[in-house]
Amino acid sequence: MQDLIYEPAIADPGYAPGLILAHGAGAGSDSPFMSRLARSLAESGIHVWRFEFPYMLKRRADGRKRPPDRQPVLLSHFAGVVGHCHSLMSPGQTLVIGGKSMGGRMASLLAASRECAYIKGVACFGYPFHPPGKPDRWRTDHFMEIPCPLAIFQGTRDPFGKPEELAARPGLPARVSVHWLEGGNHDLRPLKKQGLDENALIDEAAARAAAFIGSLE
Repeated sequence: MQDLIYEPAIADPGYAPGLILAHGAGAGSDSPFMSRLARSLAESGIHVWRFEFPYMLKRRADGRKRPPDRQPVLLSHFAGVVGHCHSLMSPGQTLVIGGKSMGGRMASLLAASRECAYIKGVACFGYPFHPPGKPDRWRTDHFMEIPCPLAIFQGTRDPFGKPEELAARPGLPARVSVHWLEGGNHDLRPLKKQGLDENALIDEAAARAAAFIGSLE
């Protein structure tokens, strides 16, 4: 597939697990966030494929900004990418799907549809639990339908879902875990007063995600 960007695992590349990453609504697969996350995951021993949804491919072709495709189009394209990447892997090799913000939500919905039974887990970075400022529009009902483990890596300052907001909600299914990154915003950027490198929380999320993926069978 022409839109795939492949980042091979640096450690144990022969039989390393694979992760398919979908981009968020406003930036493509080569955004600074996606590029840093993919490289850090590869350094942690994960094969990473990045791809773009149809509306983003059209944007690249003519330079015109477009809103995301409708959900059925996004999910159909995602499923096609998953099928292609799965065909490239060895039998028994772990395949996980995930993404940034909207891309992570689409990954969770695809897993809930059970269309791709060989998916072993889902990894979401900056999950959009609700639109900013609209905590009444929660987006977790489908979590109950996901048959595999789901890990969410979320900044504590993320306007799409903060710790206190999740604490006020009914508990998530046992197979769903939320890993909080202190001080991170929706792009996992820390506060300046934390004295961290601007990519430190992305790297921390990648390390935690690699551990999560490595625990799957």
